[in-house]
Amino acid sequence: MTTPSTYKVDDESAVSVEDAQAAWVAVARPALERTARKYNATITYKELAEEVQSGSGIKTRKLLQNWIKDVLGTVAKTCHENGEPLLSALCVRADGSVGPGYAKSVVEIYGGDAPEDPDMHAAEERLACYRHFGAELPADGGTAVLTPQVAAARRRVRVVKRPSPAEASRPTCPTCHLMLPISGQCDNCS
Repeated sequence: MTTPSTYKVDDESAVSVEDAQAAWVAVARPALERTARKYNATITYKELAEEVQSGSGIKTRKLLQNWIKDVLGTVAKTCHENGEPLLSALCVRADGSVGPGYAKSVVEIYGGDAPEDPDMHAAEERLACYRHFGAELPADGGTAVLTPQVAAARRRVRVVKRPSPAEASRPTCPTCHLMLPISGQCDNCS
């Protein structure tokens, strides 16, 4: 007998999507609240997925991106209904970004247009989570910050390589505008 795609760990019996979702949400919310109690903390999708499957005793062989968004969406809707900041903003990809699903979720919950910068929007929501769920904040109340990975990636993008003085003075091909090699003959157009 083959194991169903979503199943109870103890006996490998099949679990419906709805039942699995409800069990995972029940574990996800406390996990996200624990994360929110630590200033500037985040949890990756993979870490959250492992925690909800382990904590619920229900596993799935489905790809992470095919089910975790529904768990986070349900948690986010509950947060909004309770007048709380979105705990889903604490969940990030391995690269530190919130991913495209976050902006869609924000639109579904708050309406209007998608945030222009989803990672900064999530940073502001995370700060609200830290404040709401009792994280120990700095004396100034804390600030909304991008994850270290996203901040570093944005710094790298802003660094513009300037040509050395020798490169800047070398002639370019009048046809393709590539810098000419020392021979003076364009390798691209010759």
